[in-house]
Amino acid sequence: MNIRYVTFVPFDERGLPVPNEPIYLMPDELEALRLVYLEDLTQEEAAKRMGISRGTLWRALRNGRKKITRALVERRPIILSEG
Repeated sequence: MNIRYVTFVPFDERGLPVPNEPIYLMPDELEALRLVYLEDLTQEEAAKRMGISRGTLWRALRNGRKKITRALVERRPIILSEG
């Protein structure tokens, strides 16, 4: 996946951007989420495709889910960047 820099910004009820501290989703977290939840690969298949251990993939998934959940609950921007 080739992402340079993308920001998802929540807006308030007036249509203005919410100025909360952003959350940074790392490329490995995004790729793990994509492979497991969009491509429907098993964790083992996704880890093999990414060239990492299953434990490392599991940590990337856990971190990515936690970050996305925090961003939604706390109304924080999500920034996707190369690192």
